[in-house]
Amino acid sequence: MMRHRVSFRPMPPPVFRLAPCSLGKPDGTTANERFKHTFWPTFAGTLSVAVVLHMAVFGFVPRFQITEIAQASEAMSAIDLPPAVEVPPPPERIARPATPRVSAVAVDEQLTIAPTTFEQNPVESLGPPPEVTVEEEDRPPFIPYTSAPKLLNREETLQLLRRFYPPSLRNAGVGGTVVLWIYVTEDGDVGDTQVATSSGYLLLDEAAQRVAQGMRFSPAMNRDRVTAVWLSQPILFEVV
Repeated sequence: MMRHRVSFRPMPPPVFRLAPCSLGKPDGTTANERFKHTFWPTFAGTLSVAVVLHMAVFGFVPRFQITEIAQASEAMSAIDLPPAVEVPPPPERIARPATPRVSAVAVDEQLTIAPTTFEQNPVESLGPPPEVTVEEEDRPPFIPYTSAPKLLNREETLQLLRRFYPPSLRNAGVGGTVVLWIYVTEDGDVGDTQVATSSGYLLLDEAAQRVAQGMRFSPAMNRDRVTAVWLSQPILFEVV
């Protein structure tokens, strides 16, 4: 069996050629020459038509007129101003409450009574203890402070207790506690003393005031300022 081979060859694109021709009329005039002859008559005619149309618009269209617009105005009336308000002054500052005071106990040894012989020193011979009372109006004024004074010469105060202890009461084995109001100055010295609570024995009360005169304290502080204060100070007399 025989096979035939078939091949296809592409055809070349067609070529279009513009043949030369004459753009003018048979009389030989060109388009440019004809445009020059017809431009001015055409321009004058269209211009005349435009002028006529504008004149017709301005002549027959109604004109716009300005109309006044009435503005409504309200009559102003004067009114009276309200009276001036007086602002009261601010209230006074509330005073700071007093700080509770804690007294420093000078002697904290426990009370012990040594053996005594009442035949040699009978208690009946001492007489009854005096009644010492402190009225409310006799109390010293309160001075506020934030840091209480502290006792500085503790050992010296103990020696003063032994020195000023009345021998008659010590030998009889009689002791007691005296609570004093002590005025501590700004230098830490004792300026004045008052009996707040008596021990029941006048000799012990007087001895406690003598002991207090030898005490030395650190000055009290009211915030950041040194101040003098009244201090409640118990003084204990006991037989060891």
